[in-house]
Amino acid sequence: MSDTAAPPPGDTPEHLCEEARRLAEDGELDRAADLFERVLALGDTPVRARAALGLAVVLDDAGDVAGAREADRAAIASGDPEYGPRAAYHLALTHERAGEYEQAGAAWQVVVDFGNPAYLPPAHLALARLADDAGDFDTAREHWEQAIATGDAEYGPPAAHDLAQRLLERGEPARAQRVLTAGLRLVDRGTAPHAYARLAVALGIAYLDQAIGAFTAALGEEGTPPSTPRPGRWRSSCWPAPCRCAGAAPRAGRCGGAAWPTRASPRRSAPWLRRDFGGDDEDADPENLWWEPVLEQAVSDGTLPAVAGEAFGALDHMYALLAVRYADDPAEQRPGETHELIGRAVRVPSDYSWGPLLHESFAERLRLAMGTPASLLPPGWPDAAV
Repeated sequence: MSDTAAPPPGDTPEHLCEEARRLAEDGELDRAADLFERVLALGDTPVRARAALGLAVVLDDAGDVAGAREADRAAIASGDPEYGPRAAYHLALTHERAGEYEQAGAAWQVVVDFGNPAYLPPAHLALARLADDAGDFDTAREHWEQAIATGDAEYGPPAAHDLAQRLLERGEPARAQRVLTAGLRLVDRGTAPHAYARLAVALGIAYLDQAIGAFTAALGEEGTPPSTPRPGRWRSSCWPAPCRCAGAAPRAGRCGGAAWPTRASPRRSAPWLRRDFGGDDEDADPENLWWEPVLEQAVSDGTLPAVAGEAFGALDHMYALLAVRYADDPAEQRPGETHELIGRAVRVPSDYSWGPLLHESFAERLRLAMGTPASLLPPGWPDAAV
């Protein structure tokens, strides 16, 4: 005979859990905790895991973090496929909130081990962040890729964005492009325009990264390729937390409220585009780079992909002009032909809004190199020389 008395009619474990939930929503945390504990005292009932998770959330709200974690572990130990991973989710959040990242990582791994598809995306995203913070790129990349592979529209895009940033830092723009393209497929542009724009801007940056590398290769410059990452280069400070629901009862299916910045910061995005055309000084004032205002404005108004398209168009045109002459016989067919061809190539950017800035930059660098007080080029060069 059991020592635990059978509950009176109407006080079934299910009824007690439902009543406890109602009390918790009304702010009566002590009474809710008492009812959840009554359910747990009944032993191995069908709602034991649900009651343990409910008790964990209520105790956490009341400030009893140790008690909340104990209740989370009871729910996890039940092996329940729904409330077990939700309890591990909640447990991970309590450790992250306390700055206990190693314990948080272990809890997030428990979420993954349960294999519930509803909780895999935020868990992989959290594990990627923790590995990234620890400097373990390979592990972080694996979790980012798994988050993207879930096809989740909430956590997949930020995973793609973060992984692409790290790939760009490592000088892998082609891989970054593939990752960002996969992330864009997960976003409904109509319902999430800011998320779409954020990925689209990052994709434009990846294309520009390759374009700048092509410029450098074409110029035949020696030294560090522009896409090679440098120590201390930009790292994300706007990490989207997997969940902000600590203190609120986890909802069925998933927790909500993930915070992902919806506006791209020019100062955060533009550093990818600051390439050392004018020198190798890492500490150079960005205001001295003529393309900095162009890129920051493009990031701000969402036109960076268009600017990237212009840069590619200019490169393609200039390359075609020079390549045709290069492939031909080295001797000039007529006097001045080479000079005329180079002049046409130099004037290619003139039709773009940033073309005059490029010409001014060259004129000034030429003046400094020659040590003259005034420009050696006529006003309006090179268009005035036509």
